[in-house]
Amino acid sequence: MTGDKYKVSIDDAVIPIVEFREDQMGKTFELETLRILINSSELKPLDLHQRIQRSLCTLILEGTLEPGMRLPATRKLSQSLGIARDTVENAYVQLHRDGYIERRVGSGSYVTESLGRAVRGKSKRRGSAKGGKNDSSIDLGLSHRGEGYRKTGSVADTNSVKAFITGLPETRTFPMAIWEKIQRQVTREYGEKAMLHGDPQGAEPLRKAIATYLNLERGANVAPNQILILSSTRQSLFLCAQLFSDHNKPILIEDPSYYGAKKVFEANGAPLIPVEVDEHGLKTAFLNSENTDASFVYVTPSHQYPTGVTLSLERRLELIEWAASNGKWIVEDDYDSEFHYEGLPTACVQGLDSYNRTIYLGTFSKTLFPGLRLGYMVLPSELVNIFVNARNIIDGYTPQIPQLTLAHFMADGHYNTHIRAMRKLYAERREVMVQSLEKYMSDIVDVIRPEGGLQIPCFLKEGWSEEETITKARRHGINILGLSQLYTNEKKREGWVLGYSSLSDYEIEKSVIALSNVLRKK
Repeated sequence: MTGDKYKVSIDDAVIPIVEFREDQMGKTFELETLRILINSSELKPLDLHQRIQRSLCTLILEGTLEPGMRLPATRKLSQSLGIARDTVENAYVQLHRDGYIERRVGSGSYVTESLGRAVRGKSKRRGSAKGGKNDSSIDLGLSHRGEGYRKTGSVADTNSVKAFITGLPETRTFPMAIWEKIQRQVTREYGEKAMLHGDPQGAEPLRKAIATYLNLERGANVAPNQILILSSTRQSLFLCAQLFSDHNKPILIEDPSYYGAKKVFEANGAPLIPVEVDEHGLKTAFLNSENTDASFVYVTPSHQYPTGVTLSLERRLELIEWAASNGKWIVEDDYDSEFHYEGLPTACVQGLDSYNRTIYLGTFSKTLFPGLRLGYMVLPSELVNIFVNARNIIDGYTPQIPQLTLAHFMADGHYNTHIRAMRKLYAERREVMVQSLEKYMSDIVDVIRPEGGLQIPCFLKEGWSEEETITKARRHGINILGLSQLYTNEKKREGWVLGYSSLSDYEIEKSVIALSNVLRKK
């Protein structure tokens, strides 16, 4: 024992660091590393015997305590640590049960010999990882799609209300009391049935409610058995990419387009073929001139994201004819068509498509609240079983209670009431946003007043850089979405996409003033 030259503390007890010498093997077991591990923040919540056991496991697996090495007797270790012997004994008992140590009567406790190869291999691998877990020299053995996820990264969703966040609805005025009342009603009505596995296609009452709503409000032609309930639009897009696009098979996409769709398609290894958008929406003439083996085109015809333009009726019909003539699919993302402020929204493409070549995507994240995690697909009958099978393999089904609650919420008329209230509110907030930008930043951006939606596209004027403005704003805690990153082609326009729907009138003006002041600072 080294005496008390150095001292450490475990659970507020001051104890000396000691070293044990194994005479037969000439090896030294020092307690400094063990003490550090026992007192680590990760193990603090555990009982002391668990902390000792976990710490010794770590030392064994890392090769610090080599196979065959003798451990100190429980009496000596407990004395050195200043703790009860039973505590150390309990740790050793668990280590023995788990196969980390061998206990020999009359001889002592030893690190299990048979761990030798595994421990040496683990130690070698740890030593070779020079750059840590993200070292690009490590062969991860990823598939093509795995490489796609590694290279393209992810999509960041905000979990709080902040200035200029796009696509985030107003949640502070949501009728939560009504929602909670209906949810209690659902649990009484369905009882334990709602706690069991659900239908992979989705709860039938919700599919019926969605079909009724789409047929009446969106001019769709939908039967409940064509609907697949999912968690989000991105999950819908993931299924489309998986089922229609093999690795390196292209996908046609609007340019600019929804960032989440781009990420999903790129991560699945699909090259993107951009189709330019003008004031009438997707340029369908390009589709007829392009000879491609792409299986589908992704479009947002009601409110093109991010420009906000509406695909004209003429081009909708041209799009449908192109799909039918070429054996292609139209993936129609109708993400926020409920919020149209200039007259009535144009009927969805799915309702106009007599050839049944349209896959319609909808979500309740924009109309209700994102934490609900409910979206849906309307599929041609021939595709329903295929998509249901794929979805069932991925994650089984969507939780039943939220589905059944929403079904009642819609059937009782609360959904339409909420949409009407939000449509009026968002239209007012759009005007406040446009007026504030024109008042305080007219020399910086040209503002486009969209016919609907939850965000406004702004184009930077000459002399202003998108990258510089975004960086400057971020330094002061203001995050804005750059317009150029939503383009796929080299031909890009610089600007921003500014969300306003989750902010009050006062918050909108205050945020615009703050952004203006930040950008004007030298």
